[in-house]
Amino acid sequence: MSASVTKIYIPRDTTALAMGADRLAREIAAEAANRGETVEIIRNGSRGLFWLEPLVEVETTAGRIAYGPVESQDIDSLFDQSFLQGETSHPLCQGLTEEIPYLKKQQRLTFARAGVTDPVSLDDYQQLDGFSGLKKALLMDGQAIVDEVKTSGLRGRGGAAFPTGIKWQTVLNASPGATGQKYIVCNADEGDSGTFADRMVMEADPYMLIEGMTIAGLAVGADQGYIYLRSEYPVAHQILNEAIAKAETAGFLGTNILGSGKTFNLEVRLGAKAYICGEETSLLESLEGKRGMVRAKPPLPAIVGLFGQPTIVNNVLSLAAIPYILSKGGQAYADYGMGRSLGTLPFQLAGNIKQGGLIELAFGVTLRELLEEYGGGTFTGRPMRAVQVGGPLCAYLPESQWDTPMDYEAFQAIGAGLGHGGIVVFDDTVDMSEQARFSMEFCVAESCGKCTPCRIGSTRGVEVIDRIRNNENRTANLELLSDLCETMIDGSLCAMGGMTPFPVQSAVKYFPDDFNQQPKNSEGGA
Repeated sequence: MSASVTKIYIPRDTTALAMGADRLAREIAAEAANRGETVEIIRNGSRGLFWLEPLVEVETTAGRIAYGPVESQDIDSLFDQSFLQGETSHPLCQGLTEEIPYLKKQQRLTFARAGVTDPVSLDDYQQLDGFSGLKKALLMDGQAIVDEVKTSGLRGRGGAAFPTGIKWQTVLNASPGATGQKYIVCNADEGDSGTFADRMVMEADPYMLIEGMTIAGLAVGADQGYIYLRSEYPVAHQILNEAIAKAETAGFLGTNILGSGKTFNLEVRLGAKAYICGEETSLLESLEGKRGMVRAKPPLPAIVGLFGQPTIVNNVLSLAAIPYILSKGGQAYADYGMGRSLGTLPFQLAGNIKQGGLIELAFGVTLRELLEEYGGGTFTGRPMRAVQVGGPLCAYLPESQWDTPMDYEAFQAIGAGLGHGGIVVFDDTVDMSEQARFSMEFCVAESCGKCTPCRIGSTRGVEVIDRIRNNENRTANLELLSDLCETMIDGSLCAMGGMTPFPVQSAVKYFPDDFNQQPKNSEGGA
């Protein structure tokens, strides 16, 4: 019988759970007991190497050894081949976790703790530099905190890429009105196709988001925050509520934070299951208990936001970057990246890809590097044909554009967008006319209906694409589709209608052959 306790890490992340991680944890514990081994199973977050989930890690004197993807039928052979002692001969052994090339080549600033710790352990978080940014912020005035964020060059990671420091400055300078209230709102309604970075933050390192939002409150004089969470994320909901309760008990949230006399309260509110509520003004309407419909701007939410008060609305990744910036300094963050795209971005590989997962790197890496060096090509083994970067409102990119640096301005120059960093891959069986139709149909389903170009334009768009695909007066209908797209871009109230034409236009421009033949069955998409 082993005298020592072996630590085994099995993720509680949604992806791992979907692959049977809960059952696996129970079965490994039972098998260890049967063999007289003493183990401690720690439910950590995911490392983001999703093609290896469930990824089981064993702590050894040399470091954590990874095995994956592990299934129930692998348990006996793992024990037989001494995986508790870090034996590396098993076919599922990936070696030292930190040496796996997919992980080792990354530049993890925001995701440095992801998969390393128990996500709700305050001790784990603090041992890895957690709350050091908050402690520094408590000794600074609001303007000094905002100046540090400006120095970092951080831009909104939700897709708009607006400078975070400028938004914070606006809220800091805004008069709170008669109530004296300002708000911090985290947009955690992650709805773009192929995205999961926000969820990973909340499930793997929730205290980082809590710390970032608290620092934001200190910066602009807000004492109340809300996380508007996608209701399809029940695991994140559970973990966030548990982390918030522990942070309050330990004095990192609530009144008199760490004895400073300063206050910041935080609540999680579930979203309305509507893609449009990812748009900041629609989100605020929903948070106020109304139907999620876009507000006209101006006024900006930074001046007239939640309940009519000055409000910071930032994406999860934007707020999650703040603890590093305050802890290490804005310049340390700005040292990564290129041009005006500073820091890092978590790129998320999904769709028809062999090695799907999260890759955090400085801006400037090319799309081809991500697809080939990290993604390993398509899951089907067929050639890649098209890639959509930035969610369902962004362009489809042909291979001729895959060497473009992942940079906001570089992508804008080719008529594309980075959005939230989601990347969806399609192989050579994809029918791009079908994807164009899907883009318009998505807008039909998700439009809030407030403005005519979006509400009616998307419906007409589906009809026009159907006529093109059915070879009905194709030339005239292609011209009509072009005019319709321009009307939606110029006339829509928000990005829902204003950007829906982008994937349609790119499909027509770069994959014209797909609009000149009868439709085919597509098995190449996500």
